[in-house]
Amino acid sequence: MSIKKRVVIKIGSSSLTSRHGEISRIKLEKIANEVAQLKDAGREVVLVSSGAVAAGYRKLGFLKRPESLPEKQAAASIGQGLLIETYSHLFLSHGYVASQILILRSDFLDESRYQNVRNTLNVLLERGIIPIVNENDTLSTERLNFGDNDTLAAKVAGLVDADQLVILSDIDGLYDKNPTSHNDATLIERVSEITEEIESAAGGSGSAVGTGGMKSKIEAVKIAMASGISTFLGNANKENIIVDAVGEKAIGTYFNCKESMPTLNQKKQWIAFNSGSKGEIIIHPDASERMVTKRKGLRLKEILEVNGRFEKGAVVRVIDTEGDEIGRGVVKISSIEMERMLQAPTDQMKDSTIIMEMGDFVGHSDAPITIGV
Repeated sequence: MSIKKRVVIKIGSSSLTSRHGEISRIKLEKIANEVAQLKDAGREVVLVSSGAVAAGYRKLGFLKRPESLPEKQAAASIGQGLLIETYSHLFLSHGYVASQILILRSDFLDESRYQNVRNTLNVLLERGIIPIVNENDTLSTERLNFGDNDTLAAKVAGLVDADQLVILSDIDGLYDKNPTSHNDATLIERVSEITEEIESAAGGSGSAVGTGGMKSKIEAVKIAMASGISTFLGNANKENIIVDAVGEKAIGTYFNCKESMPTLNQKKQWIAFNSGSKGEIIIHPDASERMVTKRKGLRLKEILEVNGRFEKGAVVRVIDTEGDEIGRGVVKISSIEMERMLQAPTDQMKDSTIIMEMGDFVGHSDAPITIGV
């Protein structure tokens, strides 16, 4: 078993709050105690914590979790402060300093901001700080968010080159069928590949205070595995679950990457999971073959059509003549310049101009997930 030096731990809302929807200090103390054990053992830990809305909505005067976006954002503005204050006090009692990082989806869409978040997290970890990460629910919109903190945690794990991602909620792991409706459901303890059978086994969590069900957790696992990061799914309420999960002694589901499985470097992780496409280019069938199997860059003469308006350095979808996306990549010239050059009569320019290098391209065969998650 390899030593897991850097660990990202995601805690779901139901694992942080009481049945009345308020912060449970007992639950947070348990988490802080176990994270402190990892720190004492020399681990670097990033905590991705849900619970801002759940912690704040009663302070806002609501009897149940609000439904509208403005109400959720107002609740989060209260709850986030309560969460970080409690975490800070608890970690200080163990001799560790916590920091707060609130992330927007747009922070990951822009490569320079993405790298800035990475640099900040790396400095904090190297200095022994425990970063506590959450989506900035007060400012994010449903149109431009991560969807849930399972996805955010997986992307943060890739961002900091984590050795392991631990996702904890109110369920024991992945079952072969929904355990709430099937008494004979069996816990799947080890997974080395996300197959159709594994995906079909994923169901909803049933939690009233959370947003992510098992399907979202499997999507997060896909992102982590594509980044070469092993993942554990387990129940936050189990005693010593965090320490046992890192030591591979916990009851739950372990997702371990095959050695033969392709993994993505930092640049390609950003392209595949975070960039968002600004347009698309349709390419010749021969170009699809060259890019996918021969790993050759895309030349100007191999482009059949340009859709959308984008600048140099933008990420675009690469489409074959059947209309299927074969991958995404960074273009060397803008769409306007591309169209101008395509209309020019000089064949020599079209033959020699490289539009996309393979180092800036991620094909669907490069990662075991749907690109653009």
